[in-house]
Amino acid sequence: MSQNFTEITDFAQKLRRSLHQNPELSWHEIETAERVRRELDALGLTWRECAETGTIATIDAPNRTENTPHIALRADIDALPITEQSGREWSSNNSGCMHACGHDGHTATLMGAAHWLKTNQDKLPAPVTLLFQPAEEGGHGAKRMIENGALEGIDYIFGWHNWPAISFGQMVCPDGIVMCGNGTFKITINGKGGHASQPELCADPLLAASAINLSLQQIVSRKVAPQAAAVVSITSITCDSNSPTVIPQQAVLQGSIRVPDDDTREILNHSITDISKSTAKAYGVECTVDIYPRYNATVNHTECARLMRSAWQQEFGEQALDNSTRVPIMASEDFSYYLREIPGAFALIGANDGAKQHSAPCHSPFYDFNDKLIPLVCRLFARLCGVAIP
Repeated sequence: MSQNFTEITDFAQKLRRSLHQNPELSWHEIETAERVRRELDALGLTWRECAETGTIATIDAPNRTENTPHIALRADIDALPITEQSGREWSSNNSGCMHACGHDGHTATLMGAAHWLKTNQDKLPAPVTLLFQPAEEGGHGAKRMIENGALEGIDYIFGWHNWPAISFGQMVCPDGIVMCGNGTFKITINGKGGHASQPELCADPLLAASAINLSLQQIVSRKVAPQAAAVVSITSITCDSNSPTVIPQQAVLQGSIRVPDDDTREILNHSITDISKSTAKAYGVECTVDIYPRYNATVNHTECARLMRSAWQQEFGEQALDNSTRVPIMASEDFSYYLREIPGAFALIGANDGAKQHSAPCHSPFYDFNDKLIPLVCRLFARLCGVAIP
């Protein structure tokens, strides 16, 4: 087992690149889970399966300090259905699957922190639990982890996400909301197809879909308070016709919402349904609306957010906090499930050091995790756990 911090971070970087070459989609992280468990075995840590491909390990504190909280640290392990175009030496070997969000880096960083924490186990003031979670990318993996007892005995939980839109090494960790909740919807319009020369005999679903699309753009500006952070985006309209002279039978719109709280979600979902159905009726077509709730907003607990910011500043100085990035970020995270159960905090940490691949946004085929974040976040985790790295 590595003792030297430089050796630990070198190990973590190699692990990260190996994981990057072998990405797996949500709920299919079989080899990833096996790799995580082998590394834990090598550290002499006992682990247990959680939520199938998830893994939990706890580092005990033989000299525990009374009333010191039991902390959990979380990493996500799944990849995305994206074909990589980064051109890196360690690019994905799995066609159509890529670590385009940095979960490979999150996993490797937590494993690096595990090395340091295990090495300094006798100095730990309280136990530390490591959560290697599957299916963050829309699969509600955190929910399944909680259902399988991941938070039992845990007092505080901390997590993070690399963020290419923020300058390297800058932290965003506010009190309260840090990332929005989300949801998706599908609007199916059934009309009456026919010959393009006889529109009067048809009920055109494409025309109705176009009107619905325009009408939905008014929801945020007219149904939601200007102070609230909300988005309604139509991301696709499918209305295939067999010929340029044929008006089709059906059109399908799909889209996404971003919301700061449950009340705003209810307003958006109700408005999408009401506007779609009313507009469809006006155009003489039938309409069904399917709403798919996804994640709630990620809302930090004040004391835990303060602890996370303080630890970061102790490591990297007062200037290491980003006070210019507007929150909430409109992206979403299933870490929100944990924060609804126990106190904790989630931070965004800047990855953009000017390199092309480190400025590419998450979910881009050109994205690559910035390995220089590994030692920084290992130091953050170590300090949060009470065994700061010299």
